[in-house]
Amino acid sequence: MRVITVRVPVDLHAVACSRCSAFASVTPLRLYHVLSLAVREAIGARAPYEHFARSLRATIAGLRAGRFTVDVDGRTFAHPDEVVVCGNTARVRFFLARERFQNRRQTALAREH
Repeated sequence: MRVITVRVPVDLHAVACSRCSAFASVTPLRLYHVLSLAVREAIGARAPYEHFARSLRATIAGLRAGRFTVDVDGRTFAHPDEVVVCGNTARVRFFLARERFQNRRQTALAREH
């Protein structure tokens, strides 16, 4: 399984408006922003914008259809509008729906024994 590590931009506007230094170390983002960073990382920074846009649309459509879930730093998300709180980097993994179910089942079986 491949883990995509993305750099998360700091929201300087949130830091300035809230006068809270906590926003300097963590950034709340919608999942679709994290997905766009992950897609760009996966296809490369030099890929044409059209390729990036098609890949992002396909990724979001697959997530909405329930074909897979997304794990960001150990938390599972199934909808692109959910909010993710990230540090400087985020580790993004994709699980097919049946793989995630099998992983949970194997973990539950391991706990029983």
